Amino acid sequence: MIWKQKIDLEALNALGKNSMPGYLEIEFIEIGNDFLVAKMPVNEKTKQPFGILHGGASVVLAESMGSVASTVCIEDITKQHAVGIEINANHLKSVKNGYVFGKVTPIRIGNKLHVWNIEISNENKDLVCTSRLTCMIVEAR
Repeated sequence: MIWKQKIDLEALNALGKNSMPGYLEIEFIEIGNDFLVAKMPVNEKTKQPFGILHGGASVVLAESMGSVASTVCIEDITKQHAVGIEINANHLKSVKNGYVFGKVTPIRIGNKLHVWNIEISNENKDLVCTSRLTCMIVEAR
């Protein structure tokens, strides 16, 4: 298991409660030994004006998941924090309604840099977006 913090779904969801992940209704739904799964509704908060999932909302889901994954890989979160320093996303298919599901897995977990792969799929398990996030581990202030 890669997680250094004791985690459960309630604790993961509490991390984003009063910030953008909470506003977009992102919810962690599964914890594996080396992955996390979250879902996000495709609704008026996450759609672009043309009625499909906004690419920026997909990026928010990806960065939220990767940042949380990095946070729970840190030995002592009172001394260090994870901050995203680079993200990219390829939007592969549109979604008009329902939910999208993200799965974050590590590419590399180092002492100062973590690199994550995030795949976002629709309810039919079609790949909607693939993203890569790099987080830097910095000293807490």
